[in-house]
Amino acid sequence: MIMTVVLIGLCGLAVYERLTFYSLLFFLIGLIGFMFSEYLTHRFFFHLKAPKNPLFLKFLKRLHYDHHTDPHDLKLLFLPVWYSLPNLGAFALLFYLVTGMIDLTFAFAAGLVAMLLVYEWKHYVAHRPIQPKSKFWKWNKRMHLLHHFKNENYWYGVSTPLVDALFGTLKDEKDVPTSDTVKNLEKRGQTLSS
Repeated sequence: MIMTVVLIGLCGLAVYERLTFYSLLFFLIGLIGFMFSEYLTHRFFFHLKAPKNPLFLKFLKRLHYDHHTDPHDLKLLFLPVWYSLPNLGAFALLFYLVTGMIDLTFAFAAGLVAMLLVYEWKHYVAHRPIQPKSKFWKWNKRMHLLHHFKNENYWYGVSTPLVDALFGTLKDEKDVPTSDTVKNLEKRGQTLSS
């Protein structure tokens, strides 16, 4: 709900400042930017080898490790606002510092938030007993569930499989072995006893 209010506010500010073709273009760039950010964050940050620092470990456990341990726990399903808002704010600020254009910054930030909401919805559908109607959405849900139940080293994209395809992590499930750590990310990088 909070992020929906943020999206409405950003869209209102973008329209108030000046709605142009470039506003729509940078809204789309925000959508695409989120897709890449989602993939890169998920792959390289959320799946880090367990840190030794207890506070950082607790942080990663809340953000992602515990979600792999119990993928259907609703309390662990959504990104916390205390994580999402500062990250979106940092991306928007960086965009503003590069462009110096507040109207395009509002449009870009609205694109980021819109795709965050798409991500959250698709993530919710993937983990709930909801059957998508189209073949594509069924396949997209299956790819995410493979990430949770087959091998955590593939199928990182939730909002889109496109980025997985670009980075080589969209594989045929028959070509991927089942991981011993798929439900326990804290054990990644450690030698498991047989």
